[in-house]
Amino acid sequence: MSSRSQDLTVSSASAWDEVFSDLHGASRIKVPDRRAPWAGRLEWQRSKVYGLALCAGGEEVVDRDTRHIRSDPRGTYELLVPLAGTAWVEQGSSSGEIGPGAMVLCDIDRPLTFAHGDDLVGLSFLMPGQNVAGRSPVAAEGPHILSGAGGLGRVIRQLTTTLHEEREQLSESTFDIACDRLLDLVCLAAEGGNDSAPTGQRATVEAAIRSYIREHACDRDLDVVGVARALGWSARYVQQVLQAANTTSRDLIRRERLNVARSRLAGASWAAYSIAEIAHSCGFGSHASFATAFRSEFGMTPREARRG
Repeated sequence: MSSRSQDLTVSSASAWDEVFSDLHGASRIKVPDRRAPWAGRLEWQRSKVYGLALCAGGEEVVDRDTRHIRSDPRGTYELLVPLAGTAWVEQGSSSGEIGPGAMVLCDIDRPLTFAHGDDLVGLSFLMPGQNVAGRSPVAAEGPHILSGAGGLGRVIRQLTTTLHEEREQLSESTFDIACDRLLDLVCLAAEGGNDSAPTGQRATVEAAIRSYIREHACDRDLDVVGVARALGWSARYVQQVLQAANTTSRDLIRRERLNVARSRLAGASWAAYSIAEIAHSCGFGSHASFATAFRSEFGMTPREARRG
């Protein structure tokens, strides 16, 4: 099963209002002249978890205020990646102009203003707010204007562009796996990893913990004690570092095991193995507990993921 794709050409401002609201949520949209011809384009890819859209339209000013948010809450964050033209974004006390050398990460359920001319072409990466907060409380506090000219920002820009270009070649499971990795990079950039490596002892320890768990996720006896022993810290200190990052070792291990399981379910090299065998290989004690955790994390059953 592939992720759902939709390509639209819009010829009126009123029709564009509907398209924009479906993508970003209810908003007040102002355009210079609603009677004038409109040239809007939307290439929209979505799964049950993520969305990625290329948008191009006429000049507009968009306001999404508390009234719109109450009537149409989305629970999502958006990374806007301009490919051409410029846009003005304002949320809370932060504001700025962004073009092809920059990106912005915003919470769709916080009041914001978005304005651009008729030359803007941009990619919008939409992700669940709970996924952002679960990875990085810092990223969730946004908005964040990020550089896309070099380093990690350039990697994010290129990965977002490639995901859009290859969207019809990806199954829903593969699309979600790639989006998970893109979200990891976005959160790292929002935490300050775009210009230099994370500084400070706690950030260094957290990065080491995450890396170790990702590498050893399928070890059946992996726990906080084993992680701490392998990295040379106390279990209590590891717990404190992860608590400050709004997570726990158990949650990290479970999430990484589920990510590995989803990759194996979608991979041809594991096609001969049953779902129960894959669950066991990823460190889960029972098929039932694995299926429950998988559905809770990805919004689909392991069987549906394998079918994709």
